[in-house]
Amino acid sequence: MKCRIVDTTLRDGEQMPGIAFNQEEKIRIARYLDSLDIYQIEAGTPAMGGEEKESIRSIAKLGLKSKIAAWNRVNIEDIKHSMDCYVDIIHVSVPTSEIQINRKISKDRRWVLHNIEKCIDYVLNQKFDISVGFEDASRADQTFIGELTKLCRAMGVSQIRYADTLGIMTPAKTYETIKRILDENDIDLEFHGHNDFGMAQANTLAAISAGAKYVDCTLGGIGERTGNCDYDKLIINMDLL
Repeated sequence: MKCRIVDTTLRDGEQMPGIAFNQEEKIRIARYLDSLDIYQIEAGTPAMGGEEKESIRSIAKLGLKSKIAAWNRVNIEDIKHSMDCYVDIIHVSVPTSEIQINRKISKDRRWVLHNIEKCIDYVLNQKFDISVGFEDASRADQTFIGELTKLCRAMGVSQIRYADTLGIMTPAKTYETIKRILDENDIDLEFHGHNDFGMAQANTLAAISAGAKYVDCTLGGIGERTGNCDYDKLIINMDLL
């Protein structure tokens, strides 16, 4: 199995209760991830400001082999904070499920489409690389996921993230979903799994089998709620399967 690893220890990993890294620790972790030949390090969320933003800027200035990405809401002001940090990749996360669009942010699909279009246009005009994340994609209307995917590709986005935000997928469903998206679109797909039902690792392996070019993980499987795909276990299984 061959794919590129996106490590989100410094972003999603730090969202686990009881986990908080200071700047020195974040830099040490970034150097360690780089020594593992991790393709991309998601270094955090610059819009949080303060020490978070300074840590991301410091990591971006280390000159690591790994590409450094920063996480953003679908908001140009967020994106400006990331650009201030000189990261390699601007990751823009867009809500996709009705429960997130309607209840969490009190918007509609038209707002989502309009704002992701604005953000993509802004990032590309500023000559930064961009990836677009579909937050809560596994609970979304998959027709809307298809619409978003086609919009992203038409605007020049080459990488999208399919996020199983609440960890509700099974390996069979993951394989079917990822394969369908890739069969219908000429785009690189990244899978982001959570471990709420203990399926993060199995779902990630299924996504790789279906053709995902990028998969997300964290050191020790730390992450929001019950965690993310564990880097060590993923690498062992990728080598064996």
